Amino acid sequence: MTPQTFTGRAAFSQLSAEALVWAAGQGCQSLHAWDASFVDWPWSDANVLAALTAWARQGRQLHLLALQYDDIVRQHPRFVRWRRDFAHCVTARMVEPELKLEGAPESLLLAASADAALSLRLLDRHLWRGELSLEVGQRRRWLDWFDAAAQRSCESFAPTTLGL
Repeated sequence: MTPQTFTGRAAFSQLSAEALVWAAGQGCQSLHAWDASFVDWPWSDANVLAALTAWARQGRQLHLLALQYDDIVRQHPRFVRWRRDFAHCVTARMVEPELKLEGAPESLLLAASADAALSLRLLDRHLWRGELSLEVGQRRRWLDWFDAAAQRSCESFAPTTLGL
């Protein structure tokens, strides 16, 4: 199947929400998401949070990889609360900005179930162009990139903050 292209910020938001809901509904064991800050993602969308809540069980993992999480904390308090409540299934890592991320998409979401695979990539944040692919090969290629970047990252976005 040929990748479906999209253009526009609203299209990205809608497709990423639909992809997260689809992945949760399919019972995907792991979800991998990359973005510099995740500020433009629909993390606070009620449907996305409901789907992630139903999805979050023993053995499931949401792997987040970003340059920083400050924006998501400010823009998506509902997701931050969800992340705290479901810390057992969220891994959040931060890539150092100095790391050369050759060929990195602006945003990336990867998911696979027993029957299907999904990769959603935002290629250009200025024009909001990207593509959605259901090809297993595409997902595998980007999963290798994600894993390589995650190996050069550190833990970040703690589920709780300690106060003095």
